[in-house]
Amino acid sequence: MTESRRCPDCGVGLEAMDVQTGDGFKLYLVTNEPKPGILGGLGAKEKLRPTVYVCPECGLVRLYAEE
Repeated sequence: MTESRRCPDCGVGLEAMDVQTGDGFKLYLVTNEPKPGILGGLGAKEKLRPTVYVCPECGLVRLYAEE
C-alpha cells in the first residue's frame, strides 16, 4: 500500500486485515470481465482479491480491490 488510508467518518488511519470465508478460503470479487486467454474464451471471469481495511475507532470496514 503506497498511500495511507483514513476513515472517512472519524479520520483515524485504517488497519489492513485479511478476510476469509467460514471454510478458511480466501474471498474473491468476480468481475464481468473475461479472464485473459483461453479461459476467458470459455466464459471464466476475472477474479480480484480484496484488501480489507478496518477503522479501529468506529469499526467501519472497507474492501478495496488492489492488485
